[in-house]
Amino acid sequence: MGRKITVAVTTLNQWALDFEGNMARILQSILEAKDMGASYRTGPELEICGYSCEDHFREPDTFLHSWETLLEIMMSPICENILVDVGMPVMHQNVSYNCRVAFYNRQLLLIRPKMALCDDGNYRETRWFTAWTKALQTEEFQLPRMISEHTGQLTVPFGDAVIATRDTCIGYEICEELWNVRSKHIEMSLAGVELIVNGSGSYMELRKAHITTDLIRNASFKAGGAYLFSNLRGCDGQRVYFNGCSAIALNGDLLARGQQFALQDVEVTLATIDLEEIRAYRVSLRSRCSTAAGAAAYPRIRCDFEMSTHSDIFKTSTPPLQFAYHTPEEEIALGPACWLWDYLRRSGQGGFFLPLSGGVDSSSSATIVHSMCRLIVHAVQHGDAQVLYDIRKILADSDYTPDNAAALCNRLLVTCFMGSVNSSKETRRRAAQLANQLGSYHIEISIDLAVNALLSIFNAVTGLTPVFRKQGGCARQNLALQNIQSRIRMVLAYIFAQLMLWVRNRPGGLLVLGSANVDESLRGYLTKYDCSSADINPIGGISKTDLRRFLTYAKDKYNLPVLGSIIEAPPTAELEPLQENGELMQTDEQDMGMSYAELSEYGRLRKQAFCGPYSMFCKLVATWKGDLSPKEVADKVKHFFRCYAINRHKMTVLTPSVHAESYSPDDNRFDHRPFLYRANWSWQFKAIDDEVDKLQPIYTPSSTQLRPSSDDLLLSHDTSTQRSSHLDDSKHSSPLSSASLDVGVSTAALPRMDTPPPLGKKPSGYSKVHVNVLGKIKDRTGIPV
Repeated sequence: MGRKITVAVTTLNQWALDFEGNMARILQSILEAKDMGASYRTGPELEICGYSCEDHFREPDTFLHSWETLLEIMMSPICENILVDVGMPVMHQNVSYNCRVAFYNRQLLLIRPKMALCDDGNYRETRWFTAWTKALQTEEFQLPRMISEHTGQLTVPFGDAVIATRDTCIGYEICEELWNVRSKHIEMSLAGVELIVNGSGSYMELRKAHITTDLIRNASFKAGGAYLFSNLRGCDGQRVYFNGCSAIALNGDLLARGQQFALQDVEVTLATIDLEEIRAYRVSLRSRCSTAAGAAAYPRIRCDFEMSTHSDIFKTSTPPLQFAYHTPEEEIALGPACWLWDYLRRSGQGGFFLPLSGGVDSSSSATIVHSMCRLIVHAVQHGDAQVLYDIRKILADSDYTPDNAAALCNRLLVTCFMGSVNSSKETRRRAAQLANQLGSYHIEISIDLAVNALLSIFNAVTGLTPVFRKQGGCARQNLALQNIQSRIRMVLAYIFAQLMLWVRNRPGGLLVLGSANVDESLRGYLTKYDCSSADINPIGGISKTDLRRFLTYAKDKYNLPVLGSIIEAPPTAELEPLQENGELMQTDEQDMGMSYAELSEYGRLRKQAFCGPYSMFCKLVATWKGDLSPKEVADKVKHFFRCYAINRHKMTVLTPSVHAESYSPDDNRFDHRPFLYRANWSWQFKAIDDEVDKLQPIYTPSSTQLRPSSDDLLLSHDTSTQRSSHLDDSKHSSPLSSASLDVGVSTAALPRMDTPPPLGKKPSGYSKVHVNVLGKIKDRTGIPV
């Protein structure tokens, strides 16, 4: 008997409820695995129906069509003489389970249900499935008639069991079971299982790719044996991008690993394993052997099949793999680009329309589309027939073969600078230069006629005409005039998206891209139904700080020199009239009353650390103790939570975006909270005030420099109201919003966000601007809340 086996894990880009397409990709993976010499093939979680069927898992049709698809796969000649398992939903005794189904030569061997479900993050598995709780037990599952007619089997074991071939033993975990505190691979390894197999549906978050790899390696290191991990990749109909990275580990070493980001629909990753290495490794762990001697036995399902061959002495075992993880900047360049590609080709649309302002956010969305075009060209040049078929279908050009990313970008992306009398020459120039360097089809329009038309209607009804604050108008007039511009841009975006391909003599329409980042969504610094309202948003899960770093990376990687000036420019909405010298009247951070660095800190504490106002204050008063007094920290925390509460309603209409950040405020799935709050947080803020009263008398500033008091800051605000105070977010706002505070500090004196701190001084992530904002929030009538 041989000792070496070749096994295959597969990465599939499945699509929820696309049974025909999913089946074709599964069969292709089995064929490729066989052709490469594998005797065993495993795949991702729920690969037959797609992971994101969600409430369709409550429909009998989903279970029926899954069985029909499984039958087609089992009966295919492709599946002869190879051990296969697939993921699908199964209903057993009127309870639905998330299962692995193993078969060999048209005979079902085992249905293994998931034993630990995931309800963290974007997952809601217990809404549709139930965990199998009968450890080390199986029951007889009555097979559907359609299966019995072809296999001759009436029942198949269902439950917590393992499969024993002639030469080894295979056991299953399903996704969350690897993360669970009581992972099943420990018990299975003690019971003699040598191959632990995991079909997963794990999605991307920035800086998290190492976690899955570490878990796989550590599982095989601690328990000994081989760990086979298969994952989905791509957008299967939801906001997440499944992460790929299918891998095989042996005794703590990673032997093979699939790509994290790719346009490839099917990727098969193989490794050849010497079973004697597993046995030798386990025997050397003496404490493990003592524990294993008393371990409970698993039910074993016998399979008359040898995974190894008798003449494998010359077969080479796969050596350990050395690899590097993507940087966060690379993850931003690749992950959302792949998600956009899946969405575009599956939506039936002909490309994208993007309002391009020349700022960091819209420039990031445009650059990600350019990155997508580069991936398409690379895939086509390396022979990916599916990508070539899809791009020809999108462009309605059966003879087209992309060979240049900029030329392809010109056909897929229409960018539009929507200028007004409040737009500066610099932003118009930056937008035009970026469009030229990316290759997009670029147009420029003026929104002034549309704005004036709306104001004329208002005047005809009321006899009044609102004016900007600079021209003597009140805060409500100033706010309304800004929101008109924002919302007109959204309306124009959809008009042009529907008709630009008609203008260019092509069928179909364009998807409108949004460009609101995760920090602005968290703060509510966007207007309901402005250009943040789009079909999809590639950067909605990414922070401003990360976007700046991404553009710095893309500037050199993609040879886009104009990105340098875009990064350096202060973020601004340009919704208010420019100053007489042509300089900006407003900037985003002044409008918000907080810096983007502070927003990221608030976001992580709110979501990742589960902090309410009081807990956030307690954490930040220690973090920022060298720079801010307890009173100043309290004012900052209160300001954030008031803004958050007032603007939370905007999250209910947030444009779908690819999930990328663990503090995302997306309330569709990830961040379930009310959208109507008591905005003064009276009880919570009183707890903060009580703590400040205790801390303030004993607070000693670490800096010897004279710093302005809260009263001084407030006085500074009162004397500069005409220049910088706003009742609401002037970039994007709702009738409920907050005042900003300009303390008269020059932005030139503030450190740049991407500049490293001086050696020996730890950055605290705070900004001294907008320190005292308490009492400046007002409701619709202007009364402080």
